[in-house]
Amino acid sequence: MVVRLHLIFSVVSLWQLAFAFPNNATFSNGPRKIGKRCTGTIESLADIPDAEECTTINIGGFTVPAGGTSLPLPSISMSGELTFAFEAWAGPLMVISGNDVTFNGNNHVLNGNGPSYWDGLGGNGGIQKPAPMIQLNMGGTFENVKIQNSPTRAVAVSGTGLTLTSITVDNSAGAAANSASGGKPAGANTDGFDVAANDVIIQDSTVINQDDCLAINRGTTIVFENNSCSGGHGISIGSISSDVTVSDVTISGNTVTNNVNGLRIKTDATATGSTVNGITFTNNKLSGITQFGVIIDQSYPSTLATPGTGVIVENVVFSGTNTISVASDAHRVEVNCGSTSSCPGTMDFSGLTVTGGLEGAIVHATLSGGSF
Repeated sequence: MVVRLHLIFSVVSLWQLAFAFPNNATFSNGPRKIGKRCTGTIESLADIPDAEECTTINIGGFTVPAGGTSLPLPSISMSGELTFAFEAWAGPLMVISGNDVTFNGNNHVLNGNGPSYWDGLGGNGGIQKPAPMIQLNMGGTFENVKIQNSPTRAVAVSGTGLTLTSITVDNSAGAAANSASGGKPAGANTDGFDVAANDVIIQDSTVINQDDCLAINRGTTIVFENNSCSGGHGISIGSISSDVTVSDVTISGNTVTNNVNGLRIKTDATATGSTVNGITFTNNKLSGITQFGVIIDQSYPSTLATPGTGVIVENVVFSGTNTISVASDAHRVEVNCGSTSSCPGTMDFSGLTVTGGLEGAIVHATLSGGSF
C-alpha cells in the first residue's frame, strides 16, 4: 500500500488519530462517537464511519487522499505496510502523541521511501528531507514495527514513560552509493533512535544505518538494552548543547558491530549550563570499530580539538564486562575534557576491556580500572 501524502498520527487525550499533511489541513467526520468494545479495520477512508465507533482500530493498506480524518482510539494496530510517497518537505512523516498509547505494528513495515531522497548529504544540504521519519510524543508502548529507508533520522522520542520493544530500523540500502551521492554512501544522518525524553526504555531492537544507533540529547532514567547496532556511528550520549541534563542512563547488553565509534559521550565545545551524570555501561559487546572504541569528547562538533568547560560530565561507570575490539588504526579510548572541573571525580572503567588499535590520550580526567 502507498500513502500518497504525508501521514501524521496524533493520539491526544481524547484518543484521536489524525491524518494530516504538509499544509496542516485536517478534516473531521462529524460528531465524535463513544467507543464500543470492538475492533474496527480501516483499509480506505470509507471504512472510517464504522471503525471509529470502536476503541481499537487496525490500520490496513489504503491510499490516503488529500485532507485527513480524525477518530478516537486507545489502541493502534497495523495490518499492512505503509509507504510514504516522495515529497521534499520538512516532515516529520508520522507523529504519535498522547499518554498510555499502545501501538503494535505486528511486524509490518513503515517505509520512508529513503532512496528517493538520499544524496549522501543527509540533513546537511541537497534535497529537503522530512525529519524525523517518526516522532513519538507519547507515553505507553511502541512495539513490533519495521522502519525501512528513513529519509534521514528514523525515530525521535520526546514523550515521557515510553517503552519501545522489537523495533527494526533498516537503512541498510543507504550504505551503497547512488547517482546523487558522489561515490559516498547515499544514506546519511540516518540515526536510529534520538531521545530527548524521560523514563524511556528501548529494548530488543535492531538498527542498521549510517549514523548514531542511539543519540541521547537530554532526559533522565533512560535504558537501552539488548539491542543490535551495525553499520553506523555507535551509541552516543549527545551531542549535548546548553542548559540540558542527561542523567541515570543505562546502556546494557547491546551488540555493536562494524560501527565508526563504539561508546561515545560528546558535548558541544561552546555549551554551558549542562550536566551529564550517572551513565552506566554494562555487558556490552562491540567489534569492528573503525575509529574510537570509547570516546568522551568536550570539543564537538570537532573531534579531539580544543574542549569546552561548560558541561559537567561525571559518574561514568563501566560495570560487568564490556568488551570492545577495534581496527588496527583505531583508538581504543580517548577522553578529552576541558578541565578537571568539567570532568570531576573518578570515572570507573573497571568493567571495560578494549583490544586492538592504538592507545589514546586521557586529558583532564581521572580514570580507574579497565584494560585498554
